[in-house]
Amino acid sequence: MPGDAVDEWRSALASALPEAAIAVWPEPCADPDYALVWKPPPELFVQARPAKAIFNLGAGVEALLAVPTLPDGVPVIRLEDAGMAEQMAEYVALAVLRAYRESEAYAAQQDAGRWQQRVRLPKADFGIGILGMGLLGCAVAAALRPFGFPLAGWSRERKSIPGVASFAGDTQLPVFLGRSRVLVCLLPATPATRNLLDRSTLSQLPPGSHVVNVARGEIVVDADLIALLDAGHLAGATLDVFRTEPLPIEHPFWHHPQIVVTPHVSAVTLIVESIAQIASKIRGLERGEPVSGAVDRRRGY
Repeated sequence: MPGDAVDEWRSALASALPEAAIAVWPEPCADPDYALVWKPPPELFVQARPAKAIFNLGAGVEALLAVPTLPDGVPVIRLEDAGMAEQMAEYVALAVLRAYRESEAYAAQQDAGRWQQRVRLPKADFGIGILGMGLLGCAVAAALRPFGFPLAGWSRERKSIPGVASFAGDTQLPVFLGRSRVLVCLLPATPATRNLLDRSTLSQLPPGSHVVNVARGEIVVDADLIALLDAGHLAGATLDVFRTEPLPIEHPFWHHPQIVVTPHVSAVTLIVESIAQIASKIRGLERGEPVSGAVDRRRGY
């Protein structure tokens, strides 16, 4: 469990599953039926091999899948929503509206004491591209739909989502990027997505575009993003995730005038909601029922 809130996680789990015997590693424990983990050390699975399922206390599973002792044949189940979708939709909607209403440009004018009304781009020309149309991507699209922006989604396979133009696969990525004045990244971190947003792909965005990354830091090539901002091709970036977290104090993102940095807060894991979801799935598994959220280890999500 996350080390800074172990007692809260344990208390919530005990309330939701009062019939369960709970041990917090490294407490001695015979091989358990289930494990609830977040970035576990390799020693955990050496000392205690879960028999029925491993629950990842977050939506992203790349750190867990990289653990060399992760048992084969044991289902890995990730969190689905558990209060994260609403938070993510709020964060992205704020970033999109700040970009569309040019909040940073007006802040700079205020600093300079300059009174100047800027010509606003028509909404029809301000397309929003959502890179990754899973549960969180769909929640973001639903939150943005009432504002009237043209919405497009890109995913590995084509999706049918009301009000969202669907693009899929590598061949359609350039067309998708070319219509995205704001690119919202919600992809999982996999070998296929690492460094996906480099100079080549980011250059396919329209001039004056914005990048919002709320997925994983390794999807964006930092130096390429900065170069395109400095060259004027990109107008701004809102970044909540980074290759190294906490973001090192010497990193140029901190003080770049066109970058907004937040400390991985776009959608924090809510303990009570997460445990309620996990407890429900454990009871379903005990009844022999299939549960959602199972991770395909080959795909990485």
